[in-house]
Amino acid sequence: MAQAPQAGDIELAGVCKRYGGPFDGQLAVDGVNLKIPDGAYCCILGPSGCGKTTLLRLIAGHEDPSDGEILIGGGNVVGLPPPQRRTAMMFQSYALFPHLTVRQNIGFALRVRRLPASRVAELTGAMMDKVRIAELADRLPAQLSGGQQQRVALARAAITEPRVLLLDEPLSALDEQLRIRMREELRRMQRELGITFVHVTHTQLEAIALADLVVVMESGRIKQSGPAREIYAAPTDRYVAEFVGGQNVIPCRVEHVNGAHAMLHGGGGVGIELPLPQRRRLVAGERVDVAVRRDDLQLRRPDGALPAAGRAALHTRIRAVEYQGYFVKVMLDAQAGEELVAYVPEREFFTDPFTVGDPVVATWASERSLLLA
Repeated sequence: MAQAPQAGDIELAGVCKRYGGPFDGQLAVDGVNLKIPDGAYCCILGPSGCGKTTLLRLIAGHEDPSDGEILIGGGNVVGLPPPQRRTAMMFQSYALFPHLTVRQNIGFALRVRRLPASRVAELTGAMMDKVRIAELADRLPAQLSGGQQQRVALARAAITEPRVLLLDEPLSALDEQLRIRMREELRRMQRELGITFVHVTHTQLEAIALADLVVVMESGRIKQSGPAREIYAAPTDRYVAEFVGGQNVIPCRVEHVNGAHAMLHGGGGVGIELPLPQRRRLVAGERVDVAVRRDDLQLRRPDGALPAAGRAALHTRIRAVEYQGYFVKVMLDAQAGEELVAYVPEREFFTDPFTVGDPVVATWASERSLLLA
């Protein structure tokens, strides 16, 4: 028996958004189907122009789709304004009223709804306590730091008790340390409020750190959606592997197929033996892409020895080295036009450090290779 929709469930069914004429217009969102469970933290991830902010505005009710349905709590909300959808949006610029205090900014929507002044004061005070800004109540926005302004904007959006809170690039204006602190704050707030958050970002690490559900978009379409670890560790195609990061993509040719395994050959002399995936048929001579996580690559100096059984080996050179603190990012000469990167633990790297131009052999367990669609 199907479970009844919850208040914050979101479902997009065949949603399209076209700007301009019906035949020559620009298709910003193209046939999106997506389900976001009630109480989830969803991050929509993609480069500029991929349609992620348009999708957010469609859910919010700031725009209507050209085609398709948008359901919140099981009801179609297309055509309804944001208050009737019970959505609230936190804008990238925060859009605080500069002449109003923190207390007045947060309580503004309640005053518009003509709640009694005592009730506005009660709810505003409770919300300021929840986001830990009670001591800032009488300051103006210009007297606040970027992180404090963000808390005020979050409190102002949440005080109307929306079913869905929508966040448009909320961390983009903050420095790196503050971004990390505010990620923790957003996650804490989402858990305490218990409502659905839909957060648009172009920053891969931000999406992976925050989200229960990551949605990767390209050119108005969803390329892959799923839990953060699945998106990072098991991308389904080349675009997701390269955009989300952490993966090397190696173009290969199928040498032969033997029972449940296939032998692949890539640039740099690499040979990879892979178990055949279910529902995927490979034939000799076929061109395929294989993903290998950067932290799965191990680098050794060439000594003429053959790779150990079950390990792939690629002969290359060091192109660049970047110290990243707890690991060292080692860029390798491209193979067949592809950039290769290894993440080497810091202590391991400095035991016998490589320099630019050194010949190396990059090895990894063949079973850690991922065949892309």
